[in-house]
Amino acid sequence: MIRNATAVWNGSGKEGSGHLTTQSTTLNQTQYSFNSRFAEGVGTNPEELVAAAHAGCFTMKLSFVLGAAGFTPTSIETKCEITLDNGAITLSHLTVKATVPGIDAATFEASIKDAEANCPISKLYNTTITTEATLA
Repeated sequence: MIRNATAVWNGSGKEGSGHLTTQSTTLNQTQYSFNSRFAEGVGTNPEELVAAAHAGCFTMKLSFVLGAAGFTPTSIETKCEITLDNGAITLSHLTVKATVPGIDAATFEASIKDAEANCPISKLYNTTITTEATLA
């Protein structure tokens, strides 16, 4: 499976602006800018999208891990906070609220650790990055 998204940027880093479009068009020319990334401007930003990806991926993985252990969650809610510090993402903090009938604390904690270590976005944080570039 291959998924894609496209970013277009016009202008300088601080005064310019851009937009993001995802393959599914859930984001369709969605605005982003210096202000939406580093201040409180209107639009999205890469860190917000990373947080959404990590929260969604982790939550689905946790559901699969719980299912493999014989439990069906009624609900799982995960908030992800991404910390950007000096030009680097230094922390992805997940806050999880779940309702899982019949589960004990130890099994739940083990399931949380499994999902944290094994969701694809968690694995992405420690992966090799390669680039293929074409100059127009």
